[in-house]
Amino acid sequence: MRETGDVPPESGPSGPSDTAAAPAAPAGPAGPAAPVVMSGTPGSFARSVLADRHPALIRQVADAFPYPPEQRRALDALAEETAAPASADATSGPPIGPLSTGTGTGTGGTHAHTGTHTDARTRAADDVRRWAEWGAEAYVGRTSWYEVPFLWAESYFYRRLLDAVGYFGPGPWQGVDPFAPFKRAELTGPEVADELAALDALDDLAPDDRDRAVLQGALWGNRADLGFRISANASKANRSTANAPTDTAAAPSDDLPSDDLLADDSAALWRHLAAAPPGTAAVTVIADNAGRELIPDLILIDHLLHTGRAATAVLHVKPYPYFVSDATTSDVVDCLRRIRQAPGRRARETGARLWSALGTGRLAVRAHPFACAPLPYADMPADLRAELGRATVTVLKGDLNYRRLVGDRLWSPTTEFSLPTGYFPGPLAALRTLKSDVIVGLEAGTVAALDANSSAGDGAWRTSGTYAVVQVRTA
Repeated sequence: MRETGDVPPESGPSGPSDTAAAPAAPAGPAGPAAPVVMSGTPGSFARSVLADRHPALIRQVADAFPYPPEQRRALDALAEETAAPASADATSGPPIGPLSTGTGTGTGGTHAHTGTHTDARTRAADDVRRWAEWGAEAYVGRTSWYEVPFLWAESYFYRRLLDAVGYFGPGPWQGVDPFAPFKRAELTGPEVADELAALDALDDLAPDDRDRAVLQGALWGNRADLGFRISANASKANRSTANAPTDTAAAPSDDLPSDDLLADDSAALWRHLAAAPPGTAAVTVIADNAGRELIPDLILIDHLLHTGRAATAVLHVKPYPYFVSDATTSDVVDCLRRIRQAPGRRARETGARLWSALGTGRLAVRAHPFACAPLPYADMPADLRAELGRATVTVLKGDLNYRRLVGDRLWSPTTEFSLPTGYFPGPLAALRTLKSDVIVGLEAGTVAALDANSSAGDGAWRTSGTYAVVQVRTA
């Protein structure tokens, strides 16, 4: 039986009958579920991601590497296939194309069939099989990008982008992260240096204030999202062309929290960790972005281990590059090296402890295939469900994890956080900066003030990256 908040069968891949109209929401024990966010809804944030962010990203990736003609043709073909319909309210278009099976000789030259290339073909074939189970069989070749759930379309776009550049090989571009230049530039930038230098100031804080500072650092680090910035820059360019105002974010209001934190259950998180028997707490963190966000995530993990709030920790990352800046294992290592090389004493000590924790097993890194699935967490496989069920608490970082947590559905923003997350196998905490339409767990007065304060009443507060939530469910 599906629990409250699970994605019902009607919302999943069901073939060409899925259109821009959201699937009907069945009734559950606590009332009807909300409609799924669809990719082609006219005027929606989801549609703008496909129409604006994705073309901009394809251009940036093409400019970032000296790709040979085959990759450039593949990128051009992906841009043409995913282009927005000419009419703003149309959803028809070229059918969604398939994934490469990885059985060819690769791009950029002919290569001998070595063991490495055989392994690459096997991994690619396994991933294609997973994607078939995740909806490709229902959608590919049968419907357009603007006629499927937003979560599925956005996820599949990034998988197709990796295909286009030869990431899964075999070939000379196998395993080359197309987003690495963007991540590297951020990690070596002055903002990261300043943030690491500021760690020394934690010594001057009382323990409770130090807890608060570290947790809020991990929360607001979610503003450092390269994909979000690409979208924002594309939107600004479009508005400039149209001679429209460039600031669509919801401005502050006297009726809103002064720190832009719309919901704060952080006290419940600290109480929950304190209630665990000494030496037993196991914390899982499901990461979102690399670079400026992953560094404060690692600092939070070190803080939990160093203060005894956690005996062990597990950090879940993506098994391959995803959503531009999403963290992979190599990003974790790069961030650790950056922390260890910082001039401040506290940063160096933090980096040394984390490095040691990985070596001793107190901290482990996982990269489950489901991390890149285009599906809600309600559909997680049994092994992942069992693992998360054993954690004292699972901390989910960022906007995409939040969307997957609540089914990427248009719930009323005043829906209790526990309703769409009731299926989750254990206690959880969501640390999220708002960058998409989906939100739950807000007070009615807060929502009214945000809507009233939003420019032109367009609900831009949901997507501007200005506001954030810390939402916890321990029961």
